[in-house]
Amino acid sequence: MSYLHFQDKDPSLESQWRSIILFGKNSATYKFAFAKSLLDLVSLEKTTVSLQDLAPDYVQNILVHLKRNDKQGNSQSSTFLNACREFNDGKMDYDRLLTITVQHGFTNVVDAFHNVNSAPVKDAFYHKDYNGGVKNIVITDHLLSLKESQQFINFNQEVEARWNLVETAWNLEINPNLLEVQYDKELSMLFLENYMMKRKDITSARDSLNGYQKGKCFYSFQNISIKSGDDLLCHVDHFFPHVHKIELGKNGAHINGIWNLVLTEKTINLDKKAQIPEIKYLERLYKRNEFYIASKHPLGETIINQTGKTQVERKRFLQKQYDLSVNLSIQKWKPNIELDPLF
Repeated sequence: MSYLHFQDKDPSLESQWRSIILFGKNSATYKFAFAKSLLDLVSLEKTTVSLQDLAPDYVQNILVHLKRNDKQGNSQSSTFLNACREFNDGKMDYDRLLTITVQHGFTNVVDAFHNVNSAPVKDAFYHKDYNGGVKNIVITDHLLSLKESQQFINFNQEVEARWNLVETAWNLEINPNLLEVQYDKELSMLFLENYMMKRKDITSARDSLNGYQKGKCFYSFQNISIKSGDDLLCHVDHFFPHVHKIELGKNGAHINGIWNLVLTEKTINLDKKAQIPEIKYLERLYKRNEFYIASKHPLGETIINQTGKTQVERKRFLQKQYDLSVNLSIQKWKPNIELDPLF
C-alpha cells in the first residue's frame, strides 16, 4: 500500500502535500523544517523569498529540535548541522550561522522536497529562481490555495508530529522489532516505554493520526480539526471498543495499539459509543494502517509488531478481532451521515 494508493480517490493539493510529509524519503529532517517555513510564508502571504530571508525561520526550526534530539540525519557528518550544534553550544555567532545556513542548509532539500518515491508530486508548491546573484523561492498558486482549505490549520501540527516520530526512532537506536508506540488515553499522547528506559512522550495522538486520515472523520469523512479549542476538534476513538479489552487481549490484541485508534467527528463518536462498526469499515481500517506502514518509523513498525509481518497476516488479525467483537456485541453500527470516502 504505497503513497499512490493514498491518492487513489483523492489527488487534491491537500493529499499531495500530505504525501510529501508522510511518505517522502527521510535521510534528514530538513524537509520538515522547510515545510514549516513554507507554511509560514503562506500565512504571511509572501510569494517570493530569498534563501537569505528564509534562513532565520528555517534554521530556528532545526535549532529547537536539535536541543531535544541530536540526530537529525543519517549522514556521518553535516556542515550545516554541526554549525547548528555549535550555535546551540554558544560556540558560533548568529550571523555566521545564517551564512552557513544559506550556503549549506538548503543544498538538498529545495530540489528533493517534492519527490515521493523518486518522482515529483503532480503540482509543485514552489519553484527555484536562482538566476542572478540572489537565490529565491517562488511560491506557486498551489501552495497559496492550501490556505483556503479547511485542512490548512492542521498542517503545521501534522508536520511537527511526523518530525517528532522520525527523530525519535533515529535517536533511540533500538531494534525496530522492539518498537512499540503506546497510547495514553487520559493525555491523548503517544509515548514509548520499555525495560531499557523510562517513558518518552513523543507527540499528540491527534497530530500524528490526522494526516493519514486526510483530516477527515474515519467513519463519516466530515472535516475534523486537531487545533485545540476549534469547534471541529476531533475525538480519538477505539475502532474495537475499550470495553472489549480483556476479551481481545486474550486473543493477542492490544486494544490501545495504534492499529485500533482512529479520529472521529465528535458527534459521530458520541453516537458510536461502544458499538462495532459494519464490516466495510474494517477494510478502511486495514488501508489506514497500511498507510502507516508505507510511511516507515515508528508507527509502521509498531503496527507490524502488533498485527503481523505480512499483509495476509494483518488482514487475518483484523478479521479475527472483528469476528470476536461481533460475538460480544448486540448489533453493528454505521454513522447517520457519510460523505464520499477518500480512502
